[in-house]
Amino acid sequence: MRRVVVTGLGLVTPVGTDVESSWSALLAGTPGAAPITKFDPQQLSVRFACEVKGFDPLQYMDRKEARRYDLFAQFALGAAHQAVTQAGLDGRFPSPERTGVVIGSGIGGMQTYEDNCKIFLTKGPDRVSPFFVPMFIPDIAAGLVSIRYGLKGPNFATVSACASSAHAIGESINLIRHGVADAMVTGGAEAAITGLTVAAFANMKALSARNDSPETASRPFDAGRDGFVLGDGGAVVVLESLEHAQSRGARILGEVLGYGLSGDAYHITAPAEHGEGAQRAMRACLADGRIEPAEVDYINAHGTSTEQGDVAETEAVKAVFGDHARQLVFGSTKSMTGHLLGAAGALEFAIALLASRCGVIPPTINQFTPDPECDLDCAPNHKVERPVRVALSNSFGFGGHNVTLAVRRWQD
Repeated sequence: MRRVVVTGLGLVTPVGTDVESSWSALLAGTPGAAPITKFDPQQLSVRFACEVKGFDPLQYMDRKEARRYDLFAQFALGAAHQAVTQAGLDGRFPSPERTGVVIGSGIGGMQTYEDNCKIFLTKGPDRVSPFFVPMFIPDIAAGLVSIRYGLKGPNFATVSACASSAHAIGESINLIRHGVADAMVTGGAEAAITGLTVAAFANMKALSARNDSPETASRPFDAGRDGFVLGDGGAVVVLESLEHAQSRGARILGEVLGYGLSGDAYHITAPAEHGEGAQRAMRACLADGRIEPAEVDYINAHGTSTEQGDVAETEAVKAVFGDHARQLVFGSTKSMTGHLLGAAGALEFAIALLASRCGVIPPTINQFTPDPECDLDCAPNHKVERPVRVALSNSFGFGGHNVTLAVRRWQD
């Protein structure tokens, strides 16, 4: 199978609107959570989230397009533009018929859905927007990116809750490995901070309720954790076969080594006992990439700050890595970005890539009280400077969807 490398990266996150600002904020331990500003949250029990701040869609599209694209699609186009530009492919893909797009989203255009439901109920069916369906459907982000760059290869979306964009990247890897495509623009986008979504997650007791201290609410692995913080954003990477990248003299940011996936077959929201499904995804990833456990220096945890999830993932890492689990860093950047749902996997794969490339691991902030059941090194409240040979990224979704991706620091 052909080797797969990363040549471009784009980020729109709650702590920055591009790669440089996001990465600097993550290394500095900057929290992205704050009171909600997109709408009036006063009637909600949870009134804070990790919103994207300072994003200007007009950097990437005209006003007419911006009015017709849901925010999640705007994030996807912004991140894709950054990635394609860094890869040196903006406007000149050498083989558009062999370049595809896979972008995952757990929910799609939630604000568009919510707005049009209100219009339907208060003003009648004739006032529903004719753009409602193409604005709302989760696959439209992949469609818009392919249209923007004229990419005619494989084109689809992945929807598997919080594993959506990790599946998108994994399936893109396999399309390149097996010769179906030479390059892929892939990742995820989500804009689910709406009144309906926040109310739903809050009512199921999945969200942190620390309205008095949003910046300290996301506490993965801390004994005082009480739920995740909802986040918005997008992350896109350009993947290419090694031969394709080298033939055009591309700068290589890292090499993708492995893709492992599994299903829990256990519960609609809770993880399988002892992280059994997560164990199988990690083992499959290591086997797929021919990676020895001792080569892994960093795992970007799914680490959502939920009571059951953090314990199950910790148990899974201990089961897979044995004694080496205490030699690696197992941290969660959701402590800063919140949980981007369907876009989380792509963002955290990008963070794993940057950690391997830069030799710096971001902290897990808001570590106040150690939890004896979550006793691995999560880089508590401080970044860690160390060589990262191989980094993993874990993503787990409601319904029992598990994905692990592995990336290696590029060595020519």
